[in-house]
Amino acid sequence: MLGESQTEHRNAQRRTTLKGGRLVFNNGRSTFDCTVKNLSRQGAKLQVGASIGIPDAFDLVLPNTAKQACKVVWRKDREIGVEFVGIN
Repeated sequence: MLGESQTEHRNAQRRTTLKGGRLVFNNGRSTFDCTVKNLSRQGAKLQVGASIGIPDAFDLVLPNTAKQACKVVWRKDREIGVEFVGIN
C-alpha cells in the first residue's frame, strides 16, 4: 500500500521476481551482473552492486530471453528502475 507521500507511476503491474541478469553496454565490452527484483512488460527494478558507473542506456540480458534495450528512469545506491525501449 502506498503512503500519502508516495505516488505510483507505473503503467503496468509488475510482478516480483529474483532472476539473475546482466547489463551490457559499450558495444558488448562492458557488463554488470544484476538481480531483477520486479518485472513488467514495460520495465523492471534491478538490484546492482552499485549504480555508479552504469550508463543511462544499456541492454538487459536475462536467461532464455532476447536482450532488451533499457533506459534508466531512476537510480538509488544499489537499485535502478528501467523502462524498456522499443516495445509496442
